[in-house]
Amino acid sequence: MENVKNCIAACLACCIACEECVTNCINVGNKECALMCRDCADICALCARLEARGSKYCAELCALCSEVCKDCSVECAKYGSHHASRKECAEVCAKCSELCAELAGALV
Repeated sequence: MENVKNCIAACLACCIACEECVTNCINVGNKECALMCRDCADICALCARLEARGSKYCAELCALCSEVCKDCSVECAKYGSHHASRKECAEVCAKCSELCAELAGALV
């Protein structure tokens, strides 16, 4: 149960970080990063909701969430030295990716 709570918290933190990063990306005209962060925010929000309710689809969604978070972390890390919000987003996404992968493996 503790793993689920940690993963939910990570997903919600990732969702927030991605939304903040989207705003920054829009302000500087970085469409690719904004699109990636929007997808990541959406999947993280959905993943947290399904985890909270104990959905039978949780393992599959956690695996997908892990993949999206990993991709988002890589994308944001490209610009992390230029923008604090992207550096934070990259770090939060990487952590969420790890926790979602662990939970997906534990639920299978």
